[in-house]
Amino acid sequence: MDKATFAGLLLAIGGILAGLMLEGGSVAQILQPTAAMIVFGGTIGAIMVQFPLPVVLKSFRALANVFFESERDPQALIREIVGYANQARKKGIISLDTELPNIQDPFLKKFLMLAVDGSEPEELRNMMELELENQEAHEERLPQVFESAGGFSPTIGIIGAVLGLIQVMQHLDNITEVGRGIAVAFVATIYGVGAANILFLPSAGKLKIRMQTAQLKRAMMLEGVISILEGLNPRIIETKLQGFLADRGGDKTKEKGSQA
Repeated sequence: MDKATFAGLLLAIGGILAGLMLEGGSVAQILQPTAAMIVFGGTIGAIMVQFPLPVVLKSFRALANVFFESERDPQALIREIVGYANQARKKGIISLDTELPNIQDPFLKKFLMLAVDGSEPEELRNMMELELENQEAHEERLPQVFESAGGFSPTIGIIGAVLGLIQVMQHLDNITEVGRGIAVAFVATIYGVGAANILFLPSAGKLKIRMQTAQLKRAMMLEGVISILEGLNPRIIETKLQGFLADRGGDKTKEKGSQA
């Protein structure tokens, strides 16, 4: 569970509701199902017009990554790759064939499989860098869906407010109904602006961070497997992979005792 995401949502929503109640308002005043339907229905419809349906569906599945961290620790990945390097150094790279069924990450499994099959280091690098670039280009669309949603929802909220005001105009003979109707009409604007700035845009930013981390790990996997294929010393491989984490405090948590 990503504590920062849950704490941030709680703080943002709690602060807004607390401010509302301090001014004498109540939560019931902003609980308007019609406004929510207009804003969220209109926003989802707009992004479906802009993006292909498979991209929209995948982006909503990726939303789980905003709330839960499923990525493995980079240090654990380094230890795994160094373990394979030690095994390849002692028993030959062909011995890694028995490890393939136990590897969970599809990219690492594919990299090692191609290495075991006898691919040349330069050939493996060129082939897999192209695949990683295509993967990166595909993943970049997912945060764009939420960035677009963050742009659409405030405008859809204004549409909802205007629709509410149209209904208000039909009751100009009753000033009490007019006042209440105007208050209800602007709830759609609150939903639109709130959803954009509390949910959609922050989610896009968090997804970008998650994907950058995933891309970094795939680059580490590729470099590690190529280094194994080139026959580098496991200690050198570990040092090289730690270099990917230098600006993330990787050397502070560096594990000692890798076998040469």
